[in-house]
Amino acid sequence: MENKTEFKKELGLLNATSLVAGSMIGSGIFIVTSIMARDIGGAGWILLAWILTGFLTLAAALSYGELAGMMPKAGGQYVYIQRAYGKMMSFLYGWTVFTVVQTGVIAAVAVAFAKYTAIFFPTLSENVLEIGTYKIQYQQLLAILSIVILTIINNQGVKTGKNLQFIFTAAKLFALFALIVFGLYIGLQSDTLASNFTDMWAASKTTIVDGKITTEVLTGFAIIGMLGFTMINSLFSSDAWNNITFIAGEIKEPQKNIPKSLFLGTLIVTIIYLLANLAYFSLLPLDGNPLANDFLGQGIKYANEDRLGASAASVIFGNAGVFIMAGLIMISTFGCNSGLILAGGRLFYAMSKDGLFFKSAGELNKNQVPEKALWMQCIWASILCLSGKYGDLLTYATFANLLFYVLTIYGIFILRKREPDAPRPYKAFGYPFVPILYIILISIISIILLIYDTKNTGLGLFIVLLGIPIYYFTQNKLNR
Repeated sequence: MENKTEFKKELGLLNATSLVAGSMIGSGIFIVTSIMARDIGGAGWILLAWILTGFLTLAAALSYGELAGMMPKAGGQYVYIQRAYGKMMSFLYGWTVFTVVQTGVIAAVAVAFAKYTAIFFPTLSENVLEIGTYKIQYQQLLAILSIVILTIINNQGVKTGKNLQFIFTAAKLFALFALIVFGLYIGLQSDTLASNFTDMWAASKTTIVDGKITTEVLTGFAIIGMLGFTMINSLFSSDAWNNITFIAGEIKEPQKNIPKSLFLGTLIVTIIYLLANLAYFSLLPLDGNPLANDFLGQGIKYANEDRLGASAASVIFGNAGVFIMAGLIMISTFGCNSGLILAGGRLFYAMSKDGLFFKSAGELNKNQVPEKALWMQCIWASILCLSGKYGDLLTYATFANLLFYVLTIYGIFILRKREPDAPRPYKAFGYPFVPILYIILISIISIILLIYDTKNTGLGLFIVLLGIPIYYFTQNKLNR
């Protein structure tokens, strides 16, 4: 008879790699290059931001492999932080993942799903409710509905979630490969790529307020500052690779398969993202006109509602391309959220088992899934769908996550010193230089983000710190 208190080990290396890549590829790659173009201008700087993001993501994934091999347990990063720093720090991480990171990214991806659905049904962009400056659109309600549906599906068991994830990952990879192959083939027959790279290191910041466009030329340290600031977009697009560690309890031979899937998944996505950006630069002019009636005229900077993927597809396939790409991006974002929802509940399950989350979150249903944890995640992510715009959700979720990436990778140094003889089936690549370089670069980017976007990053930091009094309050209550 099966033990209903334990997870089923259903996932092999292929499924694990699919989950890494599928969780990473969501909405960002089809949207954020347009935002980055307005932030920093030059094609060279935009590509440099994506290259640096790829390096940082690979460096982090290769470092996490050591921790994953040491601690192949459900909860992943939460477990690593607890072993290196103790209970309070692991609670802070779990608290932040629940309030900001996992739920914030789920909300952002769901909002992007609804944004692309609005191409087929423009009425979704209309307001349902308007109170002063606060508005609720039909898009936001659709975003919530998509989260609810995926939560129901993932409550049917990891096998159902695994199959869904594999299908959607295959579909989104097909969409990106089509964009890359056709984009480069058609784009390279024109002089658009050469034109975009003629003055590739000319940096500028473009702002649009009430239809008025202002362009500021960037020089010296202002370029470095803006490069660090705009990288929040590419880092968000490459985030969620660590979700595979949350479901270690359901992976076959986790000591081997988690490090391998982290490396393979992040490498595949990094290469695809660089090629996708080259396709954008081949198809569309970097500087366009926001008043233009066609996608080609709007260019990369002024893509309609930043739907850059749809703009690129329109150049390849004509007007039908907008709908083709919109449909594929809907599949991509829906599949991405399936993986995020699947993984997130496992972290809250692990917290519950340690007495650091609601007790009911530590229960498995008949399908051996933490159903109540998934519904708690669903409710809070749905509230976040109503609370902010895509860009705001992107910023404070990613910023908070970066802080804990730095903390977790520094934990490798702590555990090497404290537990030198602990079994390490896999050791961090390039130790100590690669992990140190990651910590330094991400710390610099985090400081830049605090300076350039104090509101959203400050909110992320406030929510992290709010976890400290909540931890002591809950622990005192438990210990009475």
